[in-house]
Amino acid sequence: MIRVYSIKDQLNVIQLLRQNIPEYFDPSEERDFIKYLDTELEDYFVYEINSEIMGAGGINYFLEEKMARISWDLIAPKSHGRGIGKKLTQYRINHLKRNPKIDIITVRTSQHAYKFYEKRGFELVKITNDYWAKNFDLYIMQMKNETNT
Repeated sequence: MIRVYSIKDQLNVIQLLRQNIPEYFDPSEERDFIKYLDTELEDYFVYEINSEIMGAGGINYFLEEKMARISWDLIAPKSHGRGIGKKLTQYRINHLKRNPKIDIITVRTSQHAYKFYEKRGFELVKITNDYWAKNFDLYIMQMKNETNT
């Protein structure tokens, strides 16, 4: 089940991030994630199985640019490869398709996860080496919001 994030989920989603360190995130990113949850959160969703949060992911809006960004995707390592990330990403894309103010959907990821987004239809726009931390490059990817093309 996918539902809207609640403040009561905070410790569980921080734990999801920790479970993905160091493979997908640098330890320094935990501070950034907590700041995101506290001050930058716009739309954020969790994926539950039997009342256990197995995934989470957000959307941030840049309406002046007619753009939205898929943000802070986290999947429990024991659930990698089970389709949770795909369902959570598609849920957010579908959510954005209903928004006529969004023309472009972007994602900022790393070399460790960009192939996942490529399979969802995102195209690579730019790479910046060691952006997130040493050996964690920034991959900026985007797709057109199909509803608005």
